Amino acid sequence: MTSSIESAPIPSETPSNAPTRSELVLVSLVGASAVGIGAFGAHGLPDFLESSGVDAETLARRLEQFETGVKYHLTHAVVLLALTLSSLPRTRFFNVVRWLMLAGVIFFSGSLYVLVATNTPVLGAITPIGGVCWILAWLLIVGLRASSTRH
Repeated sequence: MTSSIESAPIPSETPSNAPTRSELVLVSLVGASAVGIGAFGAHGLPDFLESSGVDAETLARRLEQFETGVKYHLTHAVVLLALTLSSLPRTRFFNVVRWLMLAGVIFFSGSLYVLVATNTPVLGAITPIGGVCWILAWLLIVGLRASSTRH
């Protein structure tokens, strides 16, 4: 008599919705960079900004902007991880949502990081592009469920 575990078939292929190594590497880099950048913001950024000669009011504003970038960066790293580990089919639509999430990290958080590091307020004009990417991605998530029920 064999147990049900012994007689269970062993899958010969990875399911099409299983995360690939490159997907896991990408989401790991997004998450790790959020933590690393956040650590720099907490420990090295204040001294860096003070040494660059910014006044106290600007320093406080820049630290707040940097913290906002890190908060949204890490939040969307978790969203990317959830999408990557989800059982949703890897359709073109799915990839659009993930690329919009990543573009949001780059444009929103990235522009804030560069704005703060260079004290170049005009870069704040780029930040809303990332916000729009995220809004679109969040709205398109509804379509992921709809597309997964058709397969």
